[in-house]
Amino acid sequence: MELEFKGSSEMTLGVEMELQIIDAKTKDLAAGSPKIFEKLGGEQRHIKPELTQAMIEINTGVCDSVREVKRDLEMQISTLRSIGRELGYEFASSGSHPFARYSERILYPAERYRNLIDRNRWLAQRLMVFGLHIHVGMRDEYHALAMNNAILQYLPHLLALSGSSPFWQGKDTGLASSRVTIFEALPTAGHPCTFKEWAEFRAFYDAMIASRSITSIKDIWWDIRPQPDYGTLEIRICDGPATLRETLSLVALVQCLFYWFDQQYRDRKEFAPPPYWILRENKWKAARYGLESEIIMNERGKTSLLRTEVEQLITLLAPLSESLECAQELRQVETMLERGCSYQRQKALYDKEGTFLAVAECLIDEFQNDKPYYVN
Repeated sequence: MELEFKGSSEMTLGVEMELQIIDAKTKDLAAGSPKIFEKLGGEQRHIKPELTQAMIEINTGVCDSVREVKRDLEMQISTLRSIGRELGYEFASSGSHPFARYSERILYPAERYRNLIDRNRWLAQRLMVFGLHIHVGMRDEYHALAMNNAILQYLPHLLALSGSSPFWQGKDTGLASSRVTIFEALPTAGHPCTFKEWAEFRAFYDAMIASRSITSIKDIWWDIRPQPDYGTLEIRICDGPATLRETLSLVALVQCLFYWFDQQYRDRKEFAPPPYWILRENKWKAARYGLESEIIMNERGKTSLLRTEVEQLITLLAPLSESLECAQELRQVETMLERGCSYQRQKALYDKEGTFLAVAECLIDEFQNDKPYYVN
């Protein structure tokens, strides 16, 4: 199958958010997407169905700035809220719903999703999880692979900051992100395979197609993947942040990181992928302990507190954020470090109130008001 990389002259941005559709009375997930699309007059370019009827995706167009991302997402959120009020639905954004049961979810009626369930059975049936995907435009396939390898060591940073799925089906998992542990059970999801040359990736892709392991690039659900049809790299590791402002802070961090890498790439720096064992262990540490994890820095086993690494990274990228006009959004990461990310806020609220219903109600309010709630 042809794998043409349709490159972009600029490192543009595109964002996809997977939202929870919530019954306004029970605060449980609701099978509402068919009714929403009926009101919309069908599936839309920027509002799309997802695996189950309790999920809905909103996405941006091709954006040049974080400001444009904000404009596009606000437009789609406003549309959904208007329809939701008519139908008795609310919306939330987090990696998991605190008490919903995956066995009660209803598949969205699409052939792609039926095939996904048919092939993966129980593994796919458990996918009651919600993520944030960030696309960044790449000039060509060689640029894409270099940038892919450059950002691999920073995926734990993005996972810890976005961590918002500490609860799963009414259980405290003890994790900052249970979502990634559920998702990576699929054979083509989770940790990305690493490649030093684009030819290696192309050979892998051809073999996967020939063996009928995948039917297209869309069947590869790694934490990061090239998207040749769009000419982008797609960062997929993030849980759904609870608020739009936190979403935009992660988009700003990703944009600044790629511009920083690109400056080095233009100076002919080569980026080698980190050893697989470090990639895997650091992801687990970030999923388990969030910002308090001690990630592995080199092959000798040196470690560093992830929180400290993020703080230093924000300081490093601050000048770039000014030139990219996303300094305010990047500074929001500092607020997350100081006052708590979603997984920390959810746990603090549960410790205080003792009910998962209180957590669900808070997540709805946070998304509605675009304001994190901090337990005093």
